[in-house]
Amino acid sequence: FPRAYQPVAVTCKRYLGETANTSFARGIFLGELREEELFPYPDVLSAEQKETISMMMEAGHSFFQETNDAAGNDSNEKIPEEQLDQMRALGMYGLMVPEEYGGVALTNTMYAKFGELTGEYDLGLGIHTGAHQSIGYKGILLYGNEEQKEKYLPSLASGDVFACFCLTEPSSGSDASSIKTRAVLNEAGTHYVMNGAKIWISNGGIAEIFTVFAKTPGIDKKTGEPKDKITAFIVERAFGGVSHGPPEKKMGIKCSNTAEVYFENCEIPVENVLGEEGDGFKVAMNILNNGRFGMGACLTGTMKMLIAKSTDHANTRKQFVSNLREYQGIQQKIARMNLLCYANESMAYMLCGNMDRGAPEYQLEAAISKIFASQAAWDVCDETIQILGGAGFMKDVGIERWMRDLRIFRIFEGTNDILKLFVALNGVQDIGKKLKSAGTMGAMMGLMKNKFLPAAPLKCNVHSDLAPSVDMLRGDISKFSVSVSEQVIKHKKNIISQQVLLNRVADVAILLQSMASVISRSNNMAEKGDTGEIVLANAWCAESHQKIKILLDEMGDSEITKVDEAVLAVGRMGLDANGYLAKSPIGC
Repeated sequence: FPRAYQPVAVTCKRYLGETANTSFARGIFLGELREEELFPYPDVLSAEQKETISMMMEAGHSFFQETNDAAGNDSNEKIPEEQLDQMRALGMYGLMVPEEYGGVALTNTMYAKFGELTGEYDLGLGIHTGAHQSIGYKGILLYGNEEQKEKYLPSLASGDVFACFCLTEPSSGSDASSIKTRAVLNEAGTHYVMNGAKIWISNGGIAEIFTVFAKTPGIDKKTGEPKDKITAFIVERAFGGVSHGPPEKKMGIKCSNTAEVYFENCEIPVENVLGEEGDGFKVAMNILNNGRFGMGACLTGTMKMLIAKSTDHANTRKQFVSNLREYQGIQQKIARMNLLCYANESMAYMLCGNMDRGAPEYQLEAAISKIFASQAAWDVCDETIQILGGAGFMKDVGIERWMRDLRIFRIFEGTNDILKLFVALNGVQDIGKKLKSAGTMGAMMGLMKNKFLPAAPLKCNVHSDLAPSVDMLRGDISKFSVSVSEQVIKHKKNIISQQVLLNRVADVAILLQSMASVISRSNNMAEKGDTGEIVLANAWCAESHQKIKILLDEMGDSEITKVDEAVLAVGRMGLDANGYLAKSPIGC
């Protein structure tokens, strides 16, 4: 491709320092509608960039339609070498690498748009390329020094060698801080000696470059006592002491390589520390935060494809004399699928667009986008199978592969369950700080004052047809902030253990973020003379408003709390019984 644009390593570094709280998602916990983060909807591509990404998309469509065999990749559980060669020729392994290191240097938005192709055609192949560049060598882009970038990025961008991200261990999944892999500096001070094992590593069996996280000995700055800290390393297979297990047999994304990786007395030069010693946890979290933005766009491609298959079937299939399209049940399903895709796409491009225009904070928005996209794509796939009926269940139709592939998206790069807690607890922490600064009486008076007041009115002009949705958003943000604040006052520090409550908090935050995104997007289109998307935005906001009302009522309802306690008691009983609780109703 002829042109390159602002390197991601430049734009990403702007987010990594300490900055003021500017996140829209964090603002809603404080009852603030931060319209400067919302309007205008990001329009960050120049005419030349749009032309470039359109050309890339055209070449990508040709590759996926004429060369890539997604069903064959799935059956054979590998990608043929001739396909890998074409992917190298298309620059698919260095999409966000700066031009001076041999990459295409796409912006976040351009990368996201190109990612829709893998979502549309082959999620397994998308995991292979994503594991390589979205997280595999992303740490070098974000934290690598000039020598590290010059040494590793050219061969990684060309696809001559593959990279992987090594964090998960047999005893350490969502709790990344509990890893056991250790790296100890030798007596000469020239190399770290690493020992440990990593599991479920995408590209683990084919990678030559590994971003590895290990415990290193350190000193607690507060107590002066010895304390291990996590450090990130760039490890080459060529260092020796690196091996891997056989490819894992998986439910889906079968053509992507997944394997265990072992480090046995692997000697790593000190210059291969990534970032600073002891900063590995921050490095890992920022890699994952930065990598999540592409998932929403990728799964937009998946949902658009599934919606096309569903509508085609509904428009042509006749039952009881009429086409399926004439029945309200089918119309409702198609509506839900379109609305889910619209909300997801709106959040995805809001996120990457704000990243491109230098938003200093986006970790909650990235987590929300990942949670929403992975669940929405699953729901759309499920409804596609339902609309197609028996045909949807048949392997030759191909939808079953998408369902198998999609299941992992709610698990990897942060399980949705953990990310919901991450979203909720970050907001709760901000509320706690605000309440602490106000004092107990001041906080209570503030809550009473704000309980029936919506968030401040918007300063910017919004299309009049969107006014009802804007009013719902303003009101819901205020009620949400008050409701969560009341729970913080009620539970104090113990709120961290109230996971049922925190899940409701996160669900509301996700809905509010989606409402804001569709309002901004549809308003942007209306300003350009296209008011057609307003009906989508208003429908989504009206439905979300009803869901938020139910969730907020549940958060403050003591009777619902009793129901929650009864359900949790059954869960504990089941765990104590180590299985199903009831006896057979027929006595045998």
